[in-house]
Formats: sequence, C-alpha cells, structure tokens
Amino acid sequence: MIIKFIYTIFLALLIALFVGLGIDAFYPAPKAPEYPVELQKAELSCNETAEQKDARINFDQDQRTYQEKIKPYNRNVSIISLIASIIILVLSLTFLSKIKMIADGILLGGVFSTVYSIIMGMMAGSSQFRFLIVIVGIIIAFLLGYIKFIRPKESAN
Repeated sequence: MIIKFIYTIFLALLIALFVGLGIDAFYPAPKAPEYPVELQKAELSCNETAEQKDARINFDQDQRTYQEKIKPYNRNVSIISLIASIIILVLSLTFLSKIKMIADGILLGGVFSTVYSIIMGMMAGSSQFRFLIVIVGIIIAFLLGYIKFIRPKESAN
C-alpha cells in the first residue's frame, strides 16, 4: 500500500517536472544581467571610480529592462502551465480514470502544475492577473473536488 502511495507522488512530481521543464525547453526565460566585475571590486573599496559608476548605472538599467521582460514571460508561463494542467486534469479524470493509481498520480501532477501556474502568475506583476489566476485555481479545485469525491458518491446512491 505504501509503495502505491510513493508511486503516486513520484508520478505527480514527474508530471509537474514535465510541464515546467517542457515550458523552459521550448520557451526559455529572458537572461538576467550579470553583475559587473567592476562593481564587485568597488564593494571592497570605499571610492567609486567613473568606470565603476558607469558600470553600476548600466547594470541598474539592464536590471530594470530585465524586470520588464520577465513580467510578461511569467504571465505567459502561467497561462501555458495552467492550460497544460487543465489538459492533464481532464485526461486523468476521463480517459485514465479506469487505472486508479496512475490516474491519481496524473491528477496530483495536474494539481502541482496548477500550483506552479499560480506561483508564476504571482510574479507576473499585475494584480488583476494574479486575482484571475487564483480564481481559476479555485474553480479547478472545486471542480476536482466535486468530480473526484462528491459525484462518485451520488452515482452510487
């Protein structure tokens, strides 16, 4: 019995990794700027040279540009992973429902992917989008609870 539980968790984690790594493989994140070597040296001394000041200004600008690029990326990843998790959840509740142990692992993997989607949505920078992604997460949770736990009991009666 414990081995089935471990297998279900293992499968769920693999499904979530599949979604996350698949997105990263085909839709890579913008590259973060590297901290300039000149500024690392400036931290050791109290005086900042003109070259170090220019490097700091350029790095700050690069960092702001990166922050503006990463917000839409996080939003897009959130949407992609949410769509993937919905597909995974539908598959586990329909086609794979006959194979309980596998269906449960895939279902839990879909739940983990939904959590990943919500986390990425939180980093998207828009409070309206964060609210929307949480609403979708709540709807998914209610539907899953109903389909997985309540509906089978009603059918048995």
